[in-house]
Amino acid sequence: MLKFFIVFGLFFFSSNVIAQNNDYFLMLKYNKVNVRYGPNKDDQIKFVYKKKFLPLKVVDKKENFRKIIDHKNNGGWIHISQLKSSKSLVLMENKILFKKDSIYSKPLVRFEKGKLLLIKKCKQNWCKIKANKLSGWIQTQNVWGIK
Repeated sequence: MLKFFIVFGLFFFSSNVIAQNNDYFLMLKYNKVNVRYGPNKDDQIKFVYKKKFLPLKVVDKKENFRKIIDHKNNGGWIHISQLKSSKSLVLMENKILFKKDSIYSKPLVRFEKGKLLLIKKCKQNWCKIKANKLSGWIQTQNVWGIK
């Protein structure tokens, strides 16, 4: 009987630890997206996002709604039809865009904090990004939108 409680206790506590880190990122699909106070189309609109591709962290879900927070810690509920897989990031500090995935490669441009960038691909601590007509690599420390 004691073995049962030990096994049950280990399973219960380990599943709680795993469940605590299920957050993931999605991005806005459209230029105008309503954020609501609750997970229902009848709930009041809290605010409206007007930035396509903005990455958002999903912290909870209920039926077809996702509870999100953004890089400024604003939050609410968005219908899943307004979101898609995240392939973007927001810079949380000034960053330099490099030609290759090395700090020793040619620097191309300096981006200011808050810049929204589209991701082409990522490897290790670098992401290849696209912004306006520029393409290159940035380091992924202090960015919002990727794990």
